[in-house]
Amino acid sequence: MTTMTEVEASVREFKMPDVGEGLTEAEILKWYVQVGDTVTDGQVVCEVETAKAAVELPIPYDGVVRELRFPEGTTVDVGTSIIAVDVSGGAAAPVQTPAEAAPEPPAEEKPAARTPVLVGYGVATSSTKRRPRKGVEIPAQEASTVSAGVAAVQAELNGHATATPTETGAAAPQSRPLAKPPVRKLAKDLGVDLAAVTPSGPDGVITREDVHAAVAPVTVQAPEPVAPSALSVPSATYDSTRETRVPVKGVRKATAAAMVGSAFTAPHVTEFVTVDVTRTMKLVEELKQGKDMEGLRVNPLLLIAKALLVAIKRNPDINASWDEAAQEIVLKHYVNLGIAAATPRGLIVPNIKDAHAKTLPQLAESLGELVSTAREGKTSPAAMQGGTVTITNVGVFGIDTGTPILNPGESAILAVGTIKLQPWVHKGKVKPRQVTTLALSFDHRLVDGELGSKVLADVAAILEQPKRLITWG
Repeated sequence: MTTMTEVEASVREFKMPDVGEGLTEAEILKWYVQVGDTVTDGQVVCEVETAKAAVELPIPYDGVVRELRFPEGTTVDVGTSIIAVDVSGGAAAPVQTPAEAAPEPPAEEKPAARTPVLVGYGVATSSTKRRPRKGVEIPAQEASTVSAGVAAVQAELNGHATATPTETGAAAPQSRPLAKPPVRKLAKDLGVDLAAVTPSGPDGVITREDVHAAVAPVTVQAPEPVAPSALSVPSATYDSTRETRVPVKGVRKATAAAMVGSAFTAPHVTEFVTVDVTRTMKLVEELKQGKDMEGLRVNPLLLIAKALLVAIKRNPDINASWDEAAQEIVLKHYVNLGIAAATPRGLIVPNIKDAHAKTLPQLAESLGELVSTAREGKTSPAAMQGGTVTITNVGVFGIDTGTPILNPGESAILAVGTIKLQPWVHKGKVKPRQVTTLALSFDHRLVDGELGSKVLADVAAILEQPKRLITWG
């Protein structure tokens, strides 16, 4: 007869990993397995959404699913068990409730308390949150299973978190300060050591305000946030039929934090130019008919991207970043070209690695893959890291242009407006021509007006006379 101890020994717990640098939580979007299913090493068991992207998680061992710890729609802290797998090869065992669990051993027989470590973060004690789901009710049996799983995980975390140096026999190791990726980036840009910052957020998380407070008085800081009480609507006057409240989380939350950090860290300057792109539009149509580009996505954005790459080659100092801690300008000898993409989960900016070294067909292929992957919600965190310069195409929405905010850590971003027929003086006569407006925002700490103007002028000149792609490229 198999004992409870033997059953427990055969169960492996798969914990929520840190699928991106410094992430603290992820939301379970979809389970691909159920209790009783057989899984193999490397099989994808669920899809989760982090603050950066939606990611599929593979299980690292073979076995039978014994329990799904959380239902879809739950936000789970990194390091928390999300699925239990029986690796003994037997059938799935029934889920235990806390009342059925074996009694704890006497105090003198308990192993020394250990400090739980979140992947990439250190100890965390924040609780798991459940996102409200409209029109969906959890069956009573499933609800009891979830409650049991949550209670078991919470009890384990609480048991470890209350351990003292006396109980463990040694002082706990120094943990890494808790902070979201945008806050870490802000601290790096401002030269602030997070270990010396006093956290004010829940569960000891360092906020943007904490970082600003640790900066010397001469540093320009963001305006003080409005008190929550001033923005909140009293519950007595809130009418759910007239208003809808949407929690800010995932990609949208990360984007908001990154844009605020960028706006108050890098001094932005934006320049504009209106250009006749009639010849570029004709070249796009010609390329679509050519065999060299057969099967590839050919559109104006492709030639605009190539024009920007040529302009960067002619003015390489714009392809740089600002190192606040070292007080240095870091010149990049490569271009990871970011393309802003609007997705159902929010705006993301994946980038084409080493775009400067690609031929036009290769650039078209990379651009097509980037767009299709983003639309499917499958963009990986790695694809959104390391960008140097970005293009945002607001023209697809019928907008003439805008003043884009820099992607954090980058030096410039080019906004492309809609292309439309307008009256234009061409060869001394007013004629209908295809015209668009470009806007280039850049970090004025490392890009002065002359350099920014040269880059924008070069892009405009190439789009007006695309043969310059050959003579300049």
